[in-house]
Amino acid sequence: MFKQAERISQLPPYLFKEIDEKKRLMMGKGVDIIDLGIGDPDLPTPPHIIDAVAAAAKDPANHRYPSYSGMPEFKYEIAQWYQRRFSVNLDPDREIIVLIGAKEGIAHISLAFIDPGDLALTPTPAYPVYHTGTLFAGGKPYFLPLYERNGFRPDLTAIPAEVADKARMLWINYPNNPTAAVADKDFFESIVAFAHRYGIMVCQDLTYSEIAFDGYKPISLLEVDGAKEVGIEFHSLSKTFNMTGWRIAFAVGNREAIQGLSAIKSNLDSGVFQAIQIAGIEALKSHQEGISERIKIYERRRDIMVKGLQDAGFKVNPPKATFYLWVPVPRPYASIDLAARLLEEAGVVVTPGNGFGSAGEGYIRISLTQDNKRLSEAVERILKVAL
Repeated sequence: MFKQAERISQLPPYLFKEIDEKKRLMMGKGVDIIDLGIGDPDLPTPPHIIDAVAAAAKDPANHRYPSYSGMPEFKYEIAQWYQRRFSVNLDPDREIIVLIGAKEGIAHISLAFIDPGDLALTPTPAYPVYHTGTLFAGGKPYFLPLYERNGFRPDLTAIPAEVADKARMLWINYPNNPTAAVADKDFFESIVAFAHRYGIMVCQDLTYSEIAFDGYKPISLLEVDGAKEVGIEFHSLSKTFNMTGWRIAFAVGNREAIQGLSAIKSNLDSGVFQAIQIAGIEALKSHQEGISERIKIYERRRDIMVKGLQDAGFKVNPPKATFYLWVPVPRPYASIDLAARLLEEAGVVVTPGNGFGSAGEGYIRISLTQDNKRLSEAVERILKVAL
């Protein structure tokens, strides 16, 4: 009856929706599913953060429309946290905006800076919203393959000059989803130099900065000299504080980028419930409370899963950050075929790498979002599947 807009027909099927449908089908057959697919932390939100939102929700002052760009008190605390964590100075009024989850901001930034036909340099494999946000704005993604031989980092020298000249935006994400790759300051310096050379906005997704192992400490793009002149960075409370359902995040960096994103948001949403922003203040103020324990939990899970997969014949190395494993698929399987077989024969959900883009073919992503017992059981099930 109704004809969908052309932009809808251009979109690939949303990966995680398809996985959910297959999972429900198997559960309907009575299969005990161990879900290692979506990166949704199973650990609870820390109690002191819950107490903060509960108290704030009872205050009638928080029942009205919030500020479009975020509470001044929350933006001040974000600036304080960035200074403590990364030694980066931010102007709370002009260089910070509060988001309804990082996904929302990542999707909307393209509407502010991509015109129809503009190019966005987009990694593959990658979080799908970098790609789809570009499409919604009428832009054209120019894909940058992330190969293991390059540490799953884009090769800037392989980008033709005529492409770089036309590009308006460059997406990066380190620590990386789905590959779990990390990047050092030299890499970020090369990104900033490239962006200055071609007048490109750099969008860095820093969602996983606080989940790192073996003493590794991820850095911010904005620590690099000149980065704030070309870059905006997205950060989320979802993974660090187990607050995925709360929808609270922020973007920081270049003033023009923040202003443009604010213009889109003021027309399309009405901000984040103030009680949740107050909980965000508590989370950032007490950042060190419980974080080392949560990291130890994920580190132990990583070690259980890596050893089990290695015993099953997979060639996988322990990552330095994120709660993902990026696992090469043994021949002759395609990633979707292996994922289907693990679901059907082992009741274990993993994500096929090609769902993150064509360069993800040959891998599966495994999320460490189940407890030790379930991960050990998943390993036992996988060992029983003759690969």
